[in-house]
Amino acid sequence: MTSIHCKIAILLCMIIIQSERWRKLRNIVQWTPFFQTYKKQRYPWIQLAGHQGNFKAGPDQGTILKKLCPQEEMCFQLLMKDILRPFVPEYKGQVTCEDGELYLQLQDLLSDFDCPCVMDCKIGVRTYLEEELAKAKEKTKLRKDMYEKMIQIDPKAPSEEEHRSKGVTKPRYMIWRETISSTATLGFRIDGVKKADGTSSKDFKTTKTREQIVEAFKDFTSSFPNSVPRYLERLKSIRATVQESHFFRTHELIGSSLLFVHDKRRASVWMIDFAKTVPVPEAVNIDHNSAWKVGNHEDGYLIGLNNLISIFETLAKDAEPPRDSYTTLSLDIDSNVRQDRLAT
Repeated sequence: MTSIHCKIAILLCMIIIQSERWRKLRNIVQWTPFFQTYKKQRYPWIQLAGHQGNFKAGPDQGTILKKLCPQEEMCFQLLMKDILRPFVPEYKGQVTCEDGELYLQLQDLLSDFDCPCVMDCKIGVRTYLEEELAKAKEKTKLRKDMYEKMIQIDPKAPSEEEHRSKGVTKPRYMIWRETISSTATLGFRIDGVKKADGTSSKDFKTTKTREQIVEAFKDFTSSFPNSVPRYLERLKSIRATVQESHFFRTHELIGSSLLFVHDKRRASVWMIDFAKTVPVPEAVNIDHNSAWKVGNHEDGYLIGLNNLISIFETLAKDAEPPRDSYTTLSLDIDSNVRQDRLAT
């Protein structure tokens, strides 16, 4: 072997060794606690909403992939042409991943935030479609798993007969589940919260009263009270826009959420999760603000939104500084300045 061949062989060996070293280093970096924590904090609403396994990092900066649901994709296609577009994640098309699974490429709503606080609120007076309830009623077998979930939350919830049989039907469980939270009373419920320090909680199953909800939102915004007026403004904008939206007028929004996000600099709210959003049947009109009865397809979206706005108005009022002499003086000076300008 010539000296040139020896040098080439040595160089190739060095490249292979360096590549192997980099592969090992990359694996170490990917599995360090810091990197894993970063990935978990990057997409905290995944854990909050219970969608583990449905999301992946997007191929482009500022995007995220959500496992394809044809109904949700149809909704996003319509929303991109609707006046609600500024209030939902931007839909950027369909992506096929290396595993062959299809995903929706969506705007990463957290990309502009630094260590954000996140809250997922499920909105509406029910989280199941009428068709789901009808199918469940066709097969009224007793479910032991649902009975066990029920007694874990409230041992007194099942009837004597249900206790004896140690089972409840799915329709019974579905309807009961909505009554233990603020879903039935206020038209929304808190599904989960993740704070800037990384702590999170989904322990809101029995958070039901307005007072309990107010305290939860106070705790959520305590690190950045300036987020309250920004959230209030955004919620009012959403309400004004949905009332003019063709999409909103013609669809029943079930299991949809409002995602609250804030950090030390900004705060915003988005409408998310449209897998159970379906067109209202022909010849049926809904106002999203009436009580639900089987067959009328009302979802109570505006009931929840109006209650959220009322709660944030309370929070904003509580956060207002007292009107002291300094405030009065400032107003008087400002008034005098305006009068002087008018006089000139």
